[in-house]
Amino acid sequence: MMCLECASAAAGGAEEEEADAERRRRRRGAQRGAGGGGCCGARTAGAAGVATADDEVQTLSASVRRAPSGPPSTPSTPSCAAAAKGPGAQQPKPASLGRGPGAAAAILSLGNVLNYLDRYTVAGVLLDIQQHFGVKDRGAGLLQSVFICSFMVAAPIFGYLGDRFNRKVILSCGIFFWSAVTFSSSFIPQQHFWLLVLSRGLVGIGEASYSTIAPTIIGDLFTKNTRTLMLSVFYFAIPLGSGLGYITGSSVKQAAGDWHWALRVSPILGMITGTLILVLVPATKRGHADQLGGQLKARTSWLRDMRALIRNLIFGAITCFTGFLGVVTGAGATRWCRLRTQRADPLVCAVGMLGSAIFICLIFVAAKTSIVGAYICIFVGETLLFSNWAITADILMYVVIPTRRATAVALQSFTSHLLGDAGSPYLIGFISDLIRQSTKDSPLWEFLSLGYALMLCPFVVVLGGMFFLATALFFLGDRAKAEQQVNQLVMPPASVKV
Repeated sequence: MMCLECASAAAGGAEEEEADAERRRRRRGAQRGAGGGGCCGARTAGAAGVATADDEVQTLSASVRRAPSGPPSTPSTPSCAAAAKGPGAQQPKPASLGRGPGAAAAILSLGNVLNYLDRYTVAGVLLDIQQHFGVKDRGAGLLQSVFICSFMVAAPIFGYLGDRFNRKVILSCGIFFWSAVTFSSSFIPQQHFWLLVLSRGLVGIGEASYSTIAPTIIGDLFTKNTRTLMLSVFYFAIPLGSGLGYITGSSVKQAAGDWHWALRVSPILGMITGTLILVLVPATKRGHADQLGGQLKARTSWLRDMRALIRNLIFGAITCFTGFLGVVTGAGATRWCRLRTQRADPLVCAVGMLGSAIFICLIFVAAKTSIVGAYICIFVGETLLFSNWAITADILMYVVIPTRRATAVALQSFTSHLLGDAGSPYLIGFISDLIRQSTKDSPLWEFLSLGYALMLCPFVVVLGGMFFLATALFFLGDRAKAEQQVNQLVMPPASVKV
């Protein structure tokens, strides 16, 4: 509705404003009802008699956004400006200091480092835990098994919650939860080992919330190549946190003289990170789903989501089964080959790596014509690839003395992640994008470009097989040196009488 001041101004200068409006219509093309006064559409309405109230508000918004190209007009009155702004007008929000996407990604990556640091701190002081509670290897293995089982069960639940509720609140609550549980577990009496097992299960629930939801926030903060880079930084926290977990566990234990203090470092850092997430990480929208509002959420359910995702579980099931089968097969093959050669361990690893490279190449060939054939190649290739997991750890135990094995495992874990899954997702995506830039944009080339980029993997696997063959040349000598050092540590000097 026009105010009285605007109406009188429009009536007083109708002829002049009509000519002015005609000139503006020629300049602005399809835009209608442009006027020269404070309530622009009102003056045109007084002259032409056809503009509606919506046209007036739209014209006013256009005149505010654009500098007027015509002669100077009568300034609008405060009442006109207030009426024109209306309830639907949106005012730009000032940017909050420290709440940019880059800062949010850095905080989320820090939280992921703490997740893995806490997870592997227990591994760094595992021998001390066994001695304190008087448990054997089976009890020590139960700590990790309970953690993984609770993690797997809780992950789908947090996935459901993360798709429907405030994600940064869930993240912060998850960090606060596992931090409190880990800190409390450092005070468990030695006669209550079952409480420590229970606490590791609860920690798995808390960490599942983070690992499930945090990547989706980064995915909504960035797009295309920037998103790939930020996700690579986020997942680089896996080797970094794992290595720091071993280092923190052993270092804090030595500094404090008590392994319990190793479990009190990550909770303090976790509380700080959880607070930073609440304060500095913006409440991002979930991609296009938030643009549709509640309509999309009302049309989908958890069962429907699971039915849509179940189609991708075939690859996951194959990977889980071949992981178990590969470890068992590799261990059995090594025991059989040890009867024939002392270099059996690295040779079995080399055969597994080189054989898997062949089937990994065949995956992309078979996928063009038969998905079943591709799954068969995946099954055989992954079985051969996973056959060296236990053997590699066994080789490490042979060539490293017992007092340095924890450090060696930490170094091996850090190096393997650093040279493997830390940077490989970004590298594969980068190569795929380069291939796609030189081809036409089509679904077929999206598939082919990624397939060609993944052909880098078999060459790296072959390189790994060659390193295992080289290991076979030095394996016996290194094992003999390690055994000699162990004997020197165990046996007293010759000058000492026993």
